Amino acid sequence: MPNEQTAPTLTAPAIGTRLVLVTGASGYVGGRLVRALDERGARVRCLARRPQDVAARMSPGIEVVGGDVLDAPSLERALENVDTAFYLVHAMGSRSDFRDQDRRGATNFALAARAAGVRRIVYLGGLGTATDLSPHLASRHEVGRILRGSGVPTIELRASIILGSGSLSFEMVRALVERLPVLVTPRWVRQLTQPIAIEDVIAYLIASSDAEVVGSEVVEIGGRDQVSYLDLIREHARQRGLKRLIIRVPVLTPWLSSLWLGLVTPLYARVGRKLIDSLRNETVVTSSRARELFPTIRPRGMREALERARANEDRELAETRWSDARSSVGAAAPWGGAHSGSRLVDSRALGVAATPHAAFAAITRIGGDVGWYYANWLWRLRGALDLVVGGAGMRRSRRDPTALLPGDPLDFWRVEAVERDRLVRLRAEMKVPGRARLQFEVHGEGDRSVIRQTALFEPRGLAGLAYWYALFPLHSLIFAGMLRGIATEAER
Repeated sequence: MPNEQTAPTLTAPAIGTRLVLVTGASGYVGGRLVRALDERGARVRCLARRPQDVAARMSPGIEVVGGDVLDAPSLERALENVDTAFYLVHAMGSRSDFRDQDRRGATNFALAARAAGVRRIVYLGGLGTATDLSPHLASRHEVGRILRGSGVPTIELRASIILGSGSLSFEMVRALVERLPVLVTPRWVRQLTQPIAIEDVIAYLIASSDAEVVGSEVVEIGGRDQVSYLDLIREHARQRGLKRLIIRVPVLTPWLSSLWLGLVTPLYARVGRKLIDSLRNETVVTSSRARELFPTIRPRGMREALERARANEDRELAETRWSDARSSVGAAAPWGGAHSGSRLVDSRALGVAATPHAAFAAITRIGGDVGWYYANWLWRLRGALDLVVGGAGMRRSRRDPTALLPGDPLDFWRVEAVERDRLVRLRAEMKVPGRARLQFEVHGEGDRSVIRQTALFEPRGLAGLAYWYALFPLHSLIFAGMLRGIATEAER
């Protein structure tokens, strides 16, 4: 399977042990960049408003410091001894004036970076050369001007839509194609763009830290093809073997489009409105500077980028997603679970007075003769109904009463992944209108642990959405009871 987390090998000088700062590390691009930098031996520091949340997802060698670009004093500690700073912050999901927040954040960061003696800033902005740019693209360009005017040499990479498993653009196209047999497409889907694969974005970002540039530059980056959103929709449908009827309409305002997208895709309405408003602008590469600066990077075309994104979409909760960033939602998850791309997520955690090994052992005994720790009669009823409709039913068979291995059957689940004392992931084999998984994670040390239980469902069409929301209250009750039962078993 292609590994989209790893960028192509570059001939530019290695980053080595220089200290780099990544802002926006909880976001889609930032999370992947952190891993790529770490794999190349860089000393990585992440700036996070909630450092405890980000630190839990990072490898032990990565430093996470608390701070916010809107809080100027907090940046002094974050930028101390930093050689290269990657600026990947934006406020598109903000409820307030995102342009003002972007402006203030960039100004604070520019002043702090100059005071700290940072050697280079690398910023990821947005493509667009029109004079009537959308507010979102205009803000992206303004941020670039502020950073370039800081006195710190800055490379501003301008990219169009990014394609990769979990990216906003890919998830939107994917949801439209897979949920709707008939697509009503407004004028904006025919605007030209130049999509770029996430692997290539990461390659450009890393190469920019060592590029031989005097002063500051704007560098336009894009994939090999200039296409429209409609081309993306058609190509994804072709790769999935789906026939879709496309009906074009001359007018559909950004406001109406964003509400429509909010119903059928993982986009939140206010994010969708800003994104769609930007699609009135053509976003294609007009300069050859990227080829001159980075001759070893050969960007992928649209077809390959979509193929790689599809090949990685089954990776459970793709390593990072656009929705990982707190600002993408701006509020707590709504009733019915949270969104992660096209997936619906119901997650909960419980602390236990038990070692990680004991907690993990309680999880691995689940199913079979032990049962599911709560409301076993409901599990048996679900299995009986599944048999009636031709599903696997409750086989009540296990290879071993206490150990699980990938591939093992577990009632109407199949064991998909096991990491000793850390993770168990199950894939549902019962009949459901979508794809369902149940994951257990264990974190802790000594005699204290935290067990996190996550149910993931990828609905198939409107029937899948109806299934999830109709059963959500019952599932919440059962899963919460099951987690309490696992905790009780672990503490024995």
